[in-house]
Amino acid sequence: MTKTDANSAWAKDRNHVLHPYTDFSTFKEEGSQVIETAKGMYVTDTDGRKLLDGIAGLWCVNIGHGRREMAEAISDQVLKMQYYNPFGHSTSEPAAELGYWLASHAPGSLNHVYYTTGGSTANDAAIRLVHYYFTMRGQHRKKKIISRNDAYHGSTYVAAELTGIHATKNSFDKVAENLIHHVSAANMYAKPQDMSEEAYCDFLVQEFETRIQQLGPDNCAAFIAEPVMGAGGVLVAPKGYHRRMWEVCKRHDMLYIADEVVTAFGRLGAWFASEDVFDYQPDILVSAKGVTSGYIPLGVTLISDEIYDVISRPQCEGGVFSMGLTYFGHPVACTAALKNIEIMETEGLLANSRDVGSYFHEAAQGLTDLDIVGDVRGHGLMLAVDLVADKATKEGFPVTSQMGARVFKKCIENGVVVRPVGDRIVLSPPIIISKEEVNTIVSALHSAITDVSNG
Repeated sequence: MTKTDANSAWAKDRNHVLHPYTDFSTFKEEGSQVIETAKGMYVTDTDGRKLLDGIAGLWCVNIGHGRREMAEAISDQVLKMQYYNPFGHSTSEPAAELGYWLASHAPGSLNHVYYTTGGSTANDAAIRLVHYYFTMRGQHRKKKIISRNDAYHGSTYVAAELTGIHATKNSFDKVAENLIHHVSAANMYAKPQDMSEEAYCDFLVQEFETRIQQLGPDNCAAFIAEPVMGAGGVLVAPKGYHRRMWEVCKRHDMLYIADEVVTAFGRLGAWFASEDVFDYQPDILVSAKGVTSGYIPLGVTLISDEIYDVISRPQCEGGVFSMGLTYFGHPVACTAALKNIEIMETEGLLANSRDVGSYFHEAAQGLTDLDIVGDVRGHGLMLAVDLVADKATKEGFPVTSQMGARVFKKCIENGVVVRPVGDRIVLSPPIIISKEEVNTIVSALHSAITDVSNG
């Protein structure tokens, strides 16, 4: 059966599936790459090509693909009890056990978890909880949220508004006018060349302070930020940035939301990066992806004791906490998370992420010798390569050049999956990765960029 046969997966997908971030200018002709099998660090497509997965699915397959232990744990839970109504006062053992583990390992007083089905819904829940919290305190005007340009927080209605990659919102409506605002991304590559890291941090913090004053401190409820920006460019903030932004929040009775959908569960070598890596204590912490290594969808929104003490009061006589999802604390998803965590602990994957992550960045720096590579940056097992037409001015390529997509296709030919985001190549391999596999990724990328720049 050929790929274009009407009964092929390729044809059925092209004809019936609406994909995230579809490029409709090419999709009807090219369709999708169909991945048939996956094991360890590799995936294999229906053309029989075995490819090293340099992006861990989508930032998430931290323990690698096809783990038998995960399949057995999931199967056992399905046979024991796959689902029960989570509303009201009922739960499952896996949901309770995972809640205990999260509270024991999350920073500070983040001792309470609201379960969702992924990162977008977890961020939506965070914003709804923020608003509810201030309403329960009688501060009905304190509802504005400040996010950052180039941030990515999801694609449900509220999460899409939080997202600061504004091109993703062309022709889509806003959920509410004047509710969500954005300040500059902490982009060290884009800062003025004559500005020091310390001065740049000062500038960003002052901009944040100024925006709060413009909006009115009594109106500002929360700031949301990824410890390291993911889809927005793997942007690492200047030293001390997160701590200082947190301090501004504290001065104005604002909550700090850490979006750790990508950075938690080992990607930066820690269970959670906010406190361990960047020295600040969020009031709310959101995670997903690596919590189950992508084996089953799950999101978590962790809130502090201080927030819980306010929202756990009955809102009125006979009132209940009236938000929830059908698949809240799904027992199979929570079981997958617990087994995923066990594997990470047993195999020392946090330490591997730190060790190989350092090697990854050292090895990738050689890419800066290439004529069209403007910057190579990242943290832990997150890395981005910016492709530029002019290194001196940092000018990008015309959109029509499709440089990122061309490098992606060359990397596929070289046996490695990377992720093109415009003229930027993003890498986030499983945290089981070895140094030898790092060399394979960097070599494939070096060859691909060289071929594209020469042709």
